[in-house]
Amino acid sequence: MLTQHPDFAPARLLFYNLLGIALILGWWSPNLLIWEALDDAVFFTTNAWLHGDNMAWVHLVALANHRAFDGVSLLAMAAVLLWAIRRDPVGEHRWLRWGGIGLTLLLTAGIVNRIEAYVVTYRHASPTLVYDNATRVTELVDYATKAVSASSFPSDHGLMLMIFAAFMWRFAGPRVGLMSAALVVLFSAPRILGGAHWFSDIYFGSLAIALVLLPWALCTPLAPRTASAITRGLIVLEARLLPARAR
Repeated sequence: MLTQHPDFAPARLLFYNLLGIALILGWWSPNLLIWEALDDAVFFTTNAWLHGDNMAWVHLVALANHRAFDGVSLLAMAAVLLWAIRRDPVGEHRWLRWGGIGLTLLLTAGIVNRIEAYVVTYRHASPTLVYDNATRVTELVDYATKAVSASSFPSDHGLMLMIFAAFMWRFAGPRVGLMSAALVVLFSAPRILGGAHWFSDIYFGSLAIALVLLPWALCTPLAPRTASAITRGLIVLEARLLPARAR
C-alpha cells in the first residue's frame, strides 16, 4: 500500500537517528580504528584486482565509472519507480500522486545536499590519491573514466541513491524498498572498486547523513503532507488544462 505506517513515527525517528549518531561516534572516536582498517582492507583488496592480466575486470570497472553509466543508474531507478506506481492499489490520480512524491523526493534531496555542504566541513581525497603505489584504472584503459576524487567524503552519489531508496521504502513498501536498497549497493560499488571512493565515504558518510536527516522528513508528516499538497496542486492544474485541450 502507499502508506504503511503513521505519518508521525517517533520510535522510528529516534531509532534511525541514534543509529546515525552511533556511526558518527564510531568513526570519530580516536580509540576506534575500525573504519580506517576497513577502508584499507577494501581498497587494497579491490585495487589488486586491477592489472593488465585481468583486463575483462578492468574494462568492467572502467565502464561502470564512465559518466554515461550514470544514465544506467537513472534508468534503473526509473524502472523501480514505475514498478512502485504499478503496485499502487489506489488507481485514482495514481500518476499525479506519484508525481507529488517524486517532486517531494527531489526537493528533499536538494535540501539534504545543501545541509550536508554547510554542516559537513570535513573532506578527504580518494585512496588513489592518498597512496602513491595505487593502480588507477585510467592508466589501463584508453577512454575516459573516473578513478580519483580530490574530495571523496561524503559520497554525494551514494547519498542520492540512499534518498531514493528511503522514499521508495516509505511510500511503496518493503518489497520495492529492498530492490531500491540493492540499487544503492550495485551503483555505489563502481566508485569503491575503481578507487575513487573509500568504503566509508558511502557506508559511513552518506549513510550517517541519511540516517540523521531523512527520518525528519519520512518519519514525520513533513514528506507525506508535502507530497499530498503537491499532488492536489497537480490535480487542479490537470483539471484546468484538460478543458483547454478539449477546445
